[in-house]
Amino acid sequence: MSKSSPIDSNSVVPTRRKHRTLHSLERKMDAAAVVSAAASSGQPAATPPLAGRVAIVTGASRGIGRAIAAHLSALGASVVVGYASSTAEADALAAELPRSVAVKADVADESGVRSLFDAAESAFGAGAPHIVVANAAVLDDKYPTLADTATADFDRTFAVNTRGAFLCLREAANRLPRGGGGGGRIVAITSSVVGSHPTGYSAYTASKAAVEAMVRTMAKELKGTRITANCVAPGATATDMFFAGKSEERVEGIKATNPMERLGEVGDIAPVVGFLCTDAAEWVNGQVIRVNGGYV
Repeated sequence: MSKSSPIDSNSVVPTRRKHRTLHSLERKMDAAAVVSAAASSGQPAATPPLAGRVAIVTGASRGIGRAIAAHLSALGASVVVGYASSTAEADALAAELPRSVAVKADVADESGVRSLFDAAESAFGAGAPHIVVANAAVLDDKYPTLADTATADFDRTFAVNTRGAFLCLREAANRLPRGGGGGGRIVAITSSVVGSHPTGYSAYTASKAAVEAMVRTMAKELKGTRITANCVAPGATATDMFFAGKSEERVEGIKATNPMERLGEVGDIAPVVGFLCTDAAEWVNGQVIRVNGGYV
């Protein structure tokens, strides 16, 4: 069953980068391909690791969030595609995934966040969701110094990146299933800039550092629930948000500073999130996992 409603914001990669994006999309579907191959060979297919689980992914219409939603679906999860404004992209993704619904919601609004959880329960039954990935984020593509950061831009950054994550984390802590055959999973997408402190990112870095502090604290507060809470902190990743406002020269400079001499791809990030959402990752809790090719 595949439903969709209004949409969110994270977009299509420009033409000069499409070949890399297609490569990433192919990588995301590896789990589904393995199951399919087993079935066609006449061998019993292994049960996907997230079969029977329901995941909410915010900021899922584009970029890293889209890749995460697709990967969790390939692992067997039903997915709520949360988005803020990119309706066409969110609806298209929900139509592609076998068990998915697109839900428009402002993560900085309490009622909007509640609506994501209510939609999960309404679409997929009581007890949903089991997994929450707080991914929605904004970045000031003027890259101002702290001295030149406008108060309105600072407030918007914290409203989406920090308040939005807080509201999602709080709702998850109160509504995810506890104990039983597999605890809930909370993953917040932060950023490796928290460790590298590049200029022009002061508000963004601070907004993500706050999320990492919250997640590390809540992992301890959830003691006894079997709910785990972790962060995945990507480095420079080839998405529209990354490319916005950057010259080709600056992009090449960023590539050159990485030991792998390239940008990350969404397909580098999604499998790490997928692992953290499985039962195999139960012993990983309260951690910040930097996925950046060794940049920091």
